[in-house]
Amino acid sequence: MTTDTLQARRDVTPTTPGRRRRLRLPAAIGAGRQHHAGPATYVLLTVAAVLSLFPLYWTMVAASSDNTRVTQTPPPFLPGPHLFENLGKAWQDAALGKAMMNSLIVAGTIALSTVLFATLAGFAFAKLRFKGRNILLTLVIGTMLVPPQLAVVPLFMMMTDLGWGQKLPAVIFPTLVSAVGVFFMRQYLADALPDELVEAGRVDGAHSLRIFWSIVLPVARPAMAVLFMITFVHAWNDFFWPFIVLDMTNPTVPVALTQLSAGYVRDQSLIMAGALLGTLPLLAMFIVFGRQIVGGIMQGAVKG
Repeated sequence: MTTDTLQARRDVTPTTPGRRRRLRLPAAIGAGRQHHAGPATYVLLTVAAVLSLFPLYWTMVAASSDNTRVTQTPPPFLPGPHLFENLGKAWQDAALGKAMMNSLIVAGTIALSTVLFATLAGFAFAKLRFKGRNILLTLVIGTMLVPPQLAVVPLFMMMTDLGWGQKLPAVIFPTLVSAVGVFFMRQYLADALPDELVEAGRVDGAHSLRIFWSIVLPVARPAMAVLFMITFVHAWNDFFWPFIVLDMTNPTVPVALTQLSAGYVRDQSLIMAGALLGTLPLLAMFIVFGRQIVGGIMQGAVKG
């Protein structure tokens, strides 16, 4: 018997009767302990935060100045006195009240439908066994390779035939689900959802929709939160398709902001004020739901 074996036995053997057994753990087991960041880490994070926030800060500086001050060389780096004046003028000139309501309806509907349908399809592709599953998944992924510009003409003709020209359903229905969302949820559920949970639901007599509601949704909640945020931001900022299918009487925010640059001389401060107003709802959403989303990501990261 070697010396290491004898030492290991001494570590797990009580020295006196009634004393609690003492177990010496290998050093490798403590590898998951919390680590403290060094000064270099804080410096890098500070630089990254400053670079990320600088475009928003510059937008506020430009929105609070007049057009002459914005276009001078060197440009100003401190806010000016005209912020609320420019915000009010941009709100009125671009009719941003109606545009924000339209964008909220469009982005919210698209985000909710994408999360629902992508989670359903992701569960089917990840855990259900049916003929042609791999072929269908390949076709879904293959649609990601097709540029959306190729479908503009037939899609516009289809929306016109349905009588949805210049209406919000023409923006909503073509994007109710995305291939990116389906692939994202499929990859998440393939790793995060154990097959044993699905089989246990089958043994208990639950059908697929019952399994989806009671088992899949609780497991998929972190990924659903992330997908909702990404889809909402993308739909809110989408300009190409709404600009084609909508007009200035019923616009979304990106379409409405084009009115601020329609003059012969562009007022850069007014354009930046409109851009700042269009960004505020996204910032408010992230401030309100950011903690839940980040917490959901961390919860999904430590599963299993």
